Amino acid sequence: MAAEVETMFYTREKPWHGLGVCVQEAPVSEEALRVAGLNWEVLQKPVYTKGSREFIPGYKANVRSTDQKVLGIVTDRYKVVQNTEAFAFTDTLLGNGVRYETAGSLQGGRRVWLLARLPREYIIAGERISPYLVFSNTHDGSGAVRVAVTPIRVVCNNTLNLALQTASRSWSMVHTGDIKGKIKEAEDTLFKAEDYMDRLGTEFEQLRKKKITEQQLTEYIEILLPVTGDTTKTQEKNINRLREDFKMRYFDAPDLQGTGMNAYRFLNAASDFATHAAPLRRTANYNENLFIRTMDGNPVIDRAYQLVCAA
Repeated sequence: MAAEVETMFYTREKPWHGLGVCVQEAPVSEEALRVAGLNWEVLQKPVYTKGSREFIPGYKANVRSTDQKVLGIVTDRYKVVQNTEAFAFTDTLLGNGVRYETAGSLQGGRRVWLLARLPREYIIAGERISPYLVFSNTHDGSGAVRVAVTPIRVVCNNTLNLALQTASRSWSMVHTGDIKGKIKEAEDTLFKAEDYMDRLGTEFEQLRKKKITEQQLTEYIEILLPVTGDTTKTQEKNINRLREDFKMRYFDAPDLQGTGMNAYRFLNAASDFATHAAPLRRTANYNENLFIRTMDGNPVIDRAYQLVCAA
C-alpha cells in the first residue's frame, strides 16, 4: 500500500482512488471506527524543552493514545475533535443506522476522514447520481475540519465535483472556540448538500443543451493538456497520448453513448480521465492525492467546467 495510507477500509468494489482493505458490508459507526483503525483518541500533553523538565508555555502536543505518537504541536487555543466525534456528527446528521463506505487515516494519523452515503439518490440528466458526505479532520494543527458533498455517477463510479458559482460543495471550521457548538451549527450541512445537488441538477440540464463540435473538443483538450515552448519531444509524445486517451473517453465510453455531443458529455469524460487515466509518472502518494482531491476539488474537472461555462 502507498506510503501515506496508514489504515483504511472500503466496501465491496474498489473505489476510484484505489485505496483500502475490502469489507463486504458498509459498517455502522462503532464498527467503522474499528475497521478503519480509528478507535483511538488524541491526548494533549505539555511540551518540554529537550533535556529539561521545563515545559514551553502556550503549546501542547497532540499525542495518539494507542502508541503515544506525537501527531503535531498546537497552541493552547487548539480544540481537539476526536474521531468518535466525527462519526457522531455524521450519525446525527444522517440518522441512526447510517452506513460508512470508507474511512481511514493518512500520514500516520495526522489526517483522518470518513465517507458516508447520503440517504437520498438523485436522477439527474436521466442518470442515477448518489451523493456522499466526506468528513475530513487533521490532528496536527495543519488544517480545519472540513465537510464536503461528493456526487458520484452510479453507473461508472466517477466523481462529479463541480465548483458551482451558486452553491458550495464544502464547508469548514477551525479548531478553536466552542467546537461542540460549531459542530451543532454545522448540522445544516445536510441542507447545504441538498442545495448543492439541486443546483447541480439544474447545471447539468444546461450543460446538456450546450453542443460541442469536434473542433471545440480538440481545443478544450489542448488547453487542459498543453504543449508549451519548453516541452521536450518525449513530454510532447506523452501529452499527445493523454490527449488521445481523453478523446477515447469522450467518444467511446459505453456509459456516455446516447448523451449527445455536448458539455455534459465533455465533463463526464474529464471526470473519467481525471480519476481513472494512468498518470505519466505515478508517485508514491498518487492514490492518496487523488482521494484528497475528492474533498478539495479536482483541478482537471474544475478547469473543464470553466471552459464550457465560458463558451
